Amino acid sequence: MIDKPTSPLRQRMIEDMTARRYTEKVQKSYLLHISRFAVFLGRSPDTATVEDVRLYQLHLAKQHFGAPTVNVAVVALRFFFNVTLERPELARHLTSLHKPRRAPVVLNQEEMARLLEAAPGLKYKAAFGVAYGAGLRVSEVVALKVSDIDSKRMTLRVEQGKGQRDRYVMLSPQLLEWLRDWWRAARPQAWLFPGQNPVNPMSARQLSRVVRETARTAGIAKRVSPHTLRHSFATHLLEQNVDIRVIQVLLGHAKLETTALYTQVAVNTIRDVTSPLEKLTANLAGRPPV
Repeated sequence: MIDKPTSPLRQRMIEDMTARRYTEKVQKSYLLHISRFAVFLGRSPDTATVEDVRLYQLHLAKQHFGAPTVNVAVVALRFFFNVTLERPELARHLTSLHKPRRAPVVLNQEEMARLLEAAPGLKYKAAFGVAYGAGLRVSEVVALKVSDIDSKRMTLRVEQGKGQRDRYVMLSPQLLEWLRDWWRAARPQAWLFPGQNPVNPMSARQLSRVVRETARTAGIAKRVSPHTLRHSFATHLLEQNVDIRVIQVLLGHAKLETTALYTQVAVNTIRDVTSPLEKLTANLAGRPPV
């Protein structure tokens, strides 16, 4: 739970976020960044001026914080200024940093098979299978419940995924078989992948650690995380000529441009494209000599 507020201002911000149904994780992150801003000011953040905001952004730049950290701080401050303080003139001077998009790390199908074969037990084989076979985020994998499996419709229900949206994803016959093997062995009651205490689900950190260890065991030199399995799912579908809009829905992407990132690493798709040079050469070959 969020710590008990120490001031009316903090309480108001918590209420403003709660009213908008921000998750506990988001609320903690926003409060942390506002606390850091207050420490920088040396006084209550509701006394901030435009110059204070400018100097704080300069401070973040000098501390060499990465774009993700700076951008979360900017979003938190915008919320604080616009909503809690109702002083939009301060928010107008906040600037986000451009985060360069890098091509995702993707496993080829042979590497993916090795990773699944090296999984330490039915539980992790099933969890890896969900991440790769259905393209789920690590947070979505660990949050699955037994009741989310619909074997008649061959779907998995993802409840409150990123952006607090529900969606359905495909459930392949092979994945269903692995999930049944795991269920018969452990009989999980509520959470599909319970933690050490069955009352709670397995943590995302735990699953990430096991994925990294399994990749090393399988002799995979690439830097592998649960998100690598999701990247591989999307890339392999693209290489199978599945419509990119269908992949967008399966991944739960709000924007098509996010899904389009996988076109950079869909090797089979790139390889199968005929270069215009080939047609030009063929035309030149068919022309009579001058």
